[in-house]
Amino acid sequence: MQYYFAPLEGVTGYIYRNAHRKYFDGADKYFTPFISPNSIRNFTTKELNDILPENNPGIKIVPQILSDKSEEFIKTAGALYEYGYEEINLNLGCPSGTVVSKGKGSGFLAYPEQLDRFLDEIFNSSKMKISIKTRLAVNDPEEFYELVKIFNKYPIEELTIHPRIQKDFYKNTPNLAVFKAALPTLKAQICYNGDLFKKDDYENFITSFPEIERIMLGRGLITNPNLIGEIKGKGPLDKSRLRNFHDEIYENYQKVMSGDHNVLFKMKEIWLYMIQLFPNEKKYAKAIKKSDNLREYDKVIKLLFDQQELI
Repeated sequence: MQYYFAPLEGVTGYIYRNAHRKYFDGADKYFTPFISPNSIRNFTTKELNDILPENNPGIKIVPQILSDKSEEFIKTAGALYEYGYEEINLNLGCPSGTVVSKGKGSGFLAYPEQLDRFLDEIFNSSKMKISIKTRLAVNDPEEFYELVKIFNKYPIEELTIHPRIQKDFYKNTPNLAVFKAALPTLKAQICYNGDLFKKDDYENFITSFPEIERIMLGRGLITNPNLIGEIKGKGPLDKSRLRNFHDEIYENYQKVMSGDHNVLFKMKEIWLYMIQLFPNEKKYAKAIKKSDNLREYDKVIKLLFDQQELI
């Protein structure tokens, strides 16, 4: 079984990835938060810092690209190739309204003819392996069967399927019926993503789909960074390791960011998920959110780890 760490904008950058790899069972692949290229430039400073090999030592990184223009995708892929990358991932899964309104992410799925032309152009031009992360469709999950015909035309390295439609965002439940029906017809290696929050969720899924050998974990792994270790039977998360993990991320953000506000913004995003590991989460989540400076934040975090045990 291969375990992949899904990208989450604002959370799973290189500082987070390095700490996760150090303190927990690391993922076999870490996917970067998406790079959104344009015709003027390749990378922002933030994007460049995130993909630089020296910022990701010993970690298998797959940069993810969000684009509906083949020339921009190809240009960015070429720049990533120069940094030594062998695989890139096309984002056809992002459900954000601002992304979808531009026909990108899962919004691209509404235009199958354009998507087909796009894939033809990038696969014919790329020196790299191309994997894809997709949802089922924008509005109707049954549309996925037509998309399968398009995907099967190309040598996709891996196809990660999050079996929701765009309109679901992260509500409702993954449509495993459509996923199961489509599975035998797909030519690419399949990776599954969606609502695997705990070890039991993983085990129930694998019981139903024993043929799946690649799993992408997202929100569940951010909530519990030890989830891969628990799935592998290496025991539950302990509080001291979680504290060390937190402290390393926190200290490294302070080294690269100026001002309390910027550091707190990053840490508060992580705690939107990780606070679920503790009882009385609403009380401490509120206190973390109200922290206006690092001194206040430090007090709240000390109280949290001193007073609360992990669920």
